[in-house]
Amino acid sequence: PAGTWLLYLPCTWSIGLAAAPGCFPDWRMLSLFGVGAVLMRGAGCTINDMWDRDYDRQVARTARRPLAAGDISTFQSLVFLGGQLSLALCVLLCLNYYSIILGASSLFLVITYPLMKRITYWPQLVLGFTFNWGALLGWSAIKGSCEWSVCLPLYFAGVMWTLVYDTIYAHQDKRDDIMIGVKSTALHFKKDTKQWLSGFSLAMLLSLCVAGMNCNQTLPYYSAVAAVGAHLAYQIYTLDIDNPEDCWKKFASNRTVGILLFIGIVLGNL
Repeated sequence: PAGTWLLYLPCTWSIGLAAAPGCFPDWRMLSLFGVGAVLMRGAGCTINDMWDRDYDRQVARTARRPLAAGDISTFQSLVFLGGQLSLALCVLLCLNYYSIILGASSLFLVITYPLMKRITYWPQLVLGFTFNWGALLGWSAIKGSCEWSVCLPLYFAGVMWTLVYDTIYAHQDKRDDIMIGVKSTALHFKKDTKQWLSGFSLAMLLSLCVAGMNCNQTLPYYSAVAAVGAHLAYQIYTLDIDNPEDCWKKFASNRTVGILLFIGIVLGNL
């Protein structure tokens, strides 16, 4: 479920920031985007497993995935994917026309992201572009279009956040990745990982401050940004990149980062 949270939370930030001053976020939109996040995270996993079934067989952590293990066929997985995307489309059609077009335009990223590890050491950056689309979509679903002075810094902050947590995640598999010949930021950064993660975290925090200033956020919001910074600093400082269990624990703790920011947005609005 960690991946579903990390897809959903940027949506909640955007929906929260778009709420009128003194008001709670639109609970209907939060619920709708929650369902959408479950469906699209699932669809992303299906696509990823279809592209990577031969690689997954060679990695201990992924060898028991249904396609890799031969429990289901590629055709069955395609039918399942069709069901997931059809249900996700039903959710998307509940939004305004601007948001329908904006949401549909993310499908190219969802389909192509799993291929990136074959051609670049920066697949985590492409995942960031994909996973944080909700930072644009949540605002447009409430307002009818994007306010780019708010949405773009929020989106950029999310991309930087993804580079942090997914680089940590990638360190779990680096030995297998070297063996089978796929790329990641973990392999690219190597022992300099913590310096890179610190830079991404700083860029995230600055972007969140810009987004907050451009929509007149208040003290609780900036307090939450500071708490996010403290959490990330602790996460990076204590990270053991050669311990897969610690990498998983740090990766999963990023749900707390997203929830802290959402609470700050809600309190800042009120």
